[in-house]
Amino acid sequence: MDNDDETLRREISDLFGDLQTVFLATVDGVQPRVRPVTLIHVGGKLFVGTGAGDAKAAQVRKNSKVEFRLLLEKGEAKGTLRAECNAKTVTDRAVKADVYERVAFMKEFWSNSDDPRFVLLSLEPTCFEYMPAGSMQSTKVKTQALQMPIAKRLSGGLAAWLMTATSATL
Repeated sequence: MDNDDETLRREISDLFGDLQTVFLATVDGVQPRVRPVTLIHVGGKLFVGTGAGDAKAAQVRKNSKVEFRLLLEKGEAKGTLRAECNAKTVTDRAVKADVYERVAFMKEFWSNSDDPRFVLLSLEPTCFEYMPAGSMQSTKVKTQALQMPIAKRLSGGLAAWLMTATSATL
């Protein structure tokens, strides 16, 4: 890995705070659906909390391919980070409880992490497209071996995944 790739991976990893608003795209039949959601970053992994009856939960059950876009700002300059992901419903009670306890606003909507109305979605990135604030050029960053199971690629969290990624300027 050359220093430019390492710098790029570190720069992308550093964009993720604990909680931030992103625009999440799912598919409803053949129609894309986009909505703002709170992206939750815990232990190097990405999550979205939602209601069991919400459209996005049903859409992810039918088609696990989702994308999100994070808007970036540096002074007046704008940029974006787009992520292609596989989404899945988290069934591990310990993971659900950990995320629920860390995110204060969840307690406003659900009584506890076992509330049947609460769904936690895990977003497992397969590719990022990064356009730094102030740049007009984006760079696509994806894993070297897309056929490798996603869970294995992400087992060390987002930072570890980024360290195994390759980049190509678009």
